[in-house]
Amino acid sequence: MNFQKVEFLISAAAPKDFPKTRLPEIAFAGKSNVGKSSVINRLLQRKNFARVGDKPGKTIHVNYFTIDSTCYLVDLPGYGYAQVSQKEKERWGKLMEDYFAAGRIDLGVLIVDYRHPPTKNDITMARWFLDSGCPFVVVANKMDKLKKSELEPNLVTIREDLELPEDCPIIPFSAEKGNGRDELVRLILSAVEKK
Repeated sequence: MNFQKVEFLISAAAPKDFPKTRLPEIAFAGKSNVGKSSVINRLLQRKNFARVGDKPGKTIHVNYFTIDSTCYLVDLPGYGYAQVSQKEKERWGKLMEDYFAAGRIDLGVLIVDYRHPPTKNDITMARWFLDSGCPFVVVANKMDKLKKSELEPNLVTIREDLELPEDCPIIPFSAEKGNGRDELVRLILSAVEKK
């Protein structure tokens, strides 16, 4: 699968907009300022494919991209960002609930900040994946901002706080330097092949 052969498909504002053609779906979730767009850009080896904003909260719909006509990469709105109206937060929340309830996800990619313990919203998202039985991987982004001595203890904290089972992978990742990309590609390919 050619990860550089990627095309924007649709920005879904409601369930009726979700693609009718079923392909494996790889859904990217994370808080607003965790570097989700940067992780996606690194994965695709493109500089500005997913929009990287100077302000968090740029993704406001469920954005669908096709990778090599083989699967969907789904960029979900970032959660936990305060500077939007309550009405907009409720709209995002409903859209997310509808998306998750549709049972379309073949692999979830939960992006957390390697430097800090997971937020309440991170824990809620991990709990949704665990309770639904949806396979997922945790990407611990921004590893390049940590000292070597912090890497292992922070990984332990992430696994414990998210209550991850041993078989749930955590990928130490640097969107800036590319660490972790190969492992993420391998897990995505594995999920797509299972379909």
